[in-house]
Amino acid sequence: MDLSIVDLAPIPEGGSATEAFDGTVERARQAERLGYSRFWVAEHHDFAQSIASTTPEALIPHVAAKTDEIRVGSGTVLLNHYSPYKVAETFSVLDALAPGRIDLGLGRATGNPTRDYALQVDRSERRRGGSDHREKIDEVAKHLFGGFEPDHPFSGLDLPRARDTAPEPWVLGSSPSSAKIAGELGLPYCFAAFIRPEPAVRAFEVYREHFQPSPYGAGPDEPHGMLAVNATCAETDEEAARLRATTEASSRLLRSGQMDKLPIRSVEEAIDVLGDVPEPTRLPIEPGEWPRAISGSPETMQAVLEELTAQVGVDEVIIQNQIADPEDTLRSHELLADAVGLSAR
Repeated sequence: MDLSIVDLAPIPEGGSATEAFDGTVERARQAERLGYSRFWVAEHHDFAQSIASTTPEALIPHVAAKTDEIRVGSGTVLLNHYSPYKVAETFSVLDALAPGRIDLGLGRATGNPTRDYALQVDRSERRRGGSDHREKIDEVAKHLFGGFEPDHPFSGLDLPRARDTAPEPWVLGSSPSSAKIAGELGLPYCFAAFIRPEPAVRAFEVYREHFQPSPYGAGPDEPHGMLAVNATCAETDEEAARLRATTEASSRLLRSGQMDKLPIRSVEEAIDVLGDVPEPTRLPIEPGEWPRAISGSPETMQAVLEELTAQVGVDEVIIQNQIADPEDTLRSHELLADAVGLSAR
């Protein structure tokens, strides 16, 4: 099993975005040493007091410059806010700066209406529903891989490029509809089980049912998928469940609209919100009944990840977490690497 990480650049208590990015680099360097395959940075705009990862296109080159081999990318670029050509141009530059190491995760999301409005290019036509999402992904890929027909007005547009490489585009989503887009366009697909875990199995079925190789070589010849999970690992199942409390409490506050109580800075604060320590993750986990967050000892996490990946038919997992203590986060990543037998670089 291959493991990767998607990072939120959490802002430490009393710190700033500068300290948050220092932490991101520390986790990226550790991930590279441990043998993780990819290190992605998220795009979030609604949690400025707690999450600094708003601009993956700015953070990616910083992380790539501080590491040597690990692939670095976006998890995700919110394409509903941006021009496909500008996204392609930006990531082509990133690939020229770090040839063969750049991933371009493409997704969509809406959040705070004021921030969504501020991000819009054309404020007279706000595509809140994302009805053009498939077309925009296709346009990005065509810019990167020369997929426009000769008579298309965009066929003559050039990008600054590396000599022999291009960014690897991925479709990111949490529904069968995003899986269908990935399959029809022949692109790799990453399913965000930490957002909406219930349709995971069906989403990958849809992806494979609709997969057809990209006619201009933008993706693999066969379906290639990755599962994104919120995962916490510690020495024991009980300690891992205790650390998972910050994830569970944050999710509860978000779902109940109590964003003013975020961020949660400690396990103790999280347990106060929940009223108790979360139960450890137990097998079996039935299809359609996946939890949003999983936890356990290395032995438990090995079994859980093998169970989930077997259900969806992938062998690559990307890990997100919201562990309160940065040292516990680093330890979790170390134990997960041991659990699945990653080979250290």
